[in-house]
Amino acid sequence: MEHLVEELKKLVRFKDTTAVGDIVLIASLEPKMLAYALVTEIVRDKTKRDEWWHVTMHLLAVPPQPMTWTLRTEQLAGLEIFTMNGEKRFVKAVDFGLASPKKPEGERKAFPKKALLRVVK
Repeated sequence: MEHLVEELKKLVRFKDTTAVGDIVLIASLEPKMLAYALVTEIVRDKTKRDEWWHVTMHLLAVPPQPMTWTLRTEQLAGLEIFTMNGEKRFVKAVDFGLASPKKPEGERKAFPKKALLRVVK
């Protein structure tokens, strides 16, 4: 699993943290799986002493499959490989680079002054 994670880090740009609305990459060896999931809820597990979280995700499949895993902060952030039912797993949020840097003033696209749409009564 360690080798797979190292290869994934070369191919995919990951985020350092995971939040609601993030897309995470889930990897496991048994069964062999690489899948994406949308994080829809992160709720603290108040029954445990350390930082454990109930993480609800929707596996991006047809149809989307909801699942809830209980993970520690390090597991949720992709800082460690963990086991579930005796099988190694890895989860980390993907950085799609959607927040683009601001363009200098001269490079901004000039919009036409004339309206493209008009109101028809």
